Amino acid sequence: MNNPNRIQPKLALVMALLTSVTSLLATSCSNPKPTDGAGTTAGTPTATYDSSSTSSGDKGNGLKIGALFSSTGDLASIAQPLPSAVKLAVDTVNGCGGINGAPVTLVSEDDQSDPAAGAAAMTKLTAVNKVAGVVGAFGSGVSTAAAAIAVQNKAMIISPGSTSPVFTDRAKKGEYKGYWARTAPPDTYQAQAMAQLAIKKGFKKVATIAINNDYGIGFEKEFVASFKKLGGTVTNEAKPTHYDPKGVSFTSEVRAIFEGKPQAIAALVYPDTGSILLKDAYEQGLTKGVTIMLPDGAYSPKFPDQVGKTKDGKFIIDGAIGTVPGAHGKALEDFNKQWKATGKPLTPYLQHTWDATALMMLAAQAAKTNTGEGIASKIREVSSGTGEEVGDLCKAITLLKAGKKINYQGASGNVDIDAQGDVIGTYDIWQVQPDGTLKTIDKVNIQTATAAKVDPKPTDKPAVKTAK
Repeated sequence: MNNPNRIQPKLALVMALLTSVTSLLATSCSNPKPTDGAGTTAGTPTATYDSSSTSSGDKGNGLKIGALFSSTGDLASIAQPLPSAVKLAVDTVNGCGGINGAPVTLVSEDDQSDPAAGAAAMTKLTAVNKVAGVVGAFGSGVSTAAAAIAVQNKAMIISPGSTSPVFTDRAKKGEYKGYWARTAPPDTYQAQAMAQLAIKKGFKKVATIAINNDYGIGFEKEFVASFKKLGGTVTNEAKPTHYDPKGVSFTSEVRAIFEGKPQAIAALVYPDTGSILLKDAYEQGLTKGVTIMLPDGAYSPKFPDQVGKTKDGKFIIDGAIGTVPGAHGKALEDFNKQWKATGKPLTPYLQHTWDATALMMLAAQAAKTNTGEGIASKIREVSSGTGEEVGDLCKAITLLKAGKKINYQGASGNVDIDAQGDVIGTYDIWQVQPDGTLKTIDKVNIQTATAAKVDPKPTDKPAVKTAK
């Protein structure tokens, strides 16, 4: 397993050079005190720079954007393919003339699934590479750190996978000043979808375990509230179980979540640490007859293998069920065709990443300037305005160049970004199959901004169990 605590040598060197040149001290992230024990903790390094000396790009030099994803660390098994979707979108746009008359330049960095490394990488992108915007990060804890730096340096940041509800709260408070958006819906909705799924499967008693960061704690809070509203009981609500994102053993945490004899466990985990946790639960003999419910954070094709197999060769989490933001946009078919041509497998969040990159570039074209300020000023107009609905990037750029307004229709969905930078999407229900593959078995439609409504299509499938 890669060590997420170690910042890459090149990033460390860049930070040292920046410090000596600017004579500025690193500051903490925008949230110096962890909220509810989650996410970025005090002391996570960021740097503040005079925005006048670190312009987010200019028209003469062409649009420059960054990609910030977890090529290593706990989220690598999900996030590794995503920079390729950014590049595909950039190549597509450059193939039809670029933005504002010049090719788009892409700079990619690895955040190592760690807020400190992500902060260093984001500082490099904005202060050294002088990008106008960044597509990423994937993990919510990393995006918390990165968004603070983006705002300081007036660079737009659009995440295709950071789903924690804390971003909505911070946006409402004005912390992001319009420089934050995401193309995956917040877990305010996914938690409701999982609660509805639990009720649909007949579960009345569910326990939770959550990774101790913005993502896990935020998801858990929303799930508990939603499940209780529907008449369910969370057996460990009074004493919730949170595990260390950097932990390597979770024996005591595992025992605690099964004490109330739940029918199911909502395991709000990331792949590397979550696999250790669930394997430990199985080896302690605790999972017999208990359904494991998983979120998008564990939706990786490699996850069943990471958890492992039983002595008789069955996957330990065979039959586990979960939720993940779906991709059902008008441009989905076209995107899938382009992606298939790359010869790479189609994995989760690729469509959301494509859409985030598309919106970044289209907003710059609409603003007629290659700056973060320009992108932020037009991101809502191109995503949810009254212009012509269009999913083809080259056509969209042609319309914008002609002075017309557009309403971009994405591959993941209509990506109508609201005042908090959020979108409302759909959720796929997935299940781990006997051969270890992940299969979509149902869909949840989010009908309004305040509720998640499960597709009323009846099911006679029994509640699935983990391998015995």
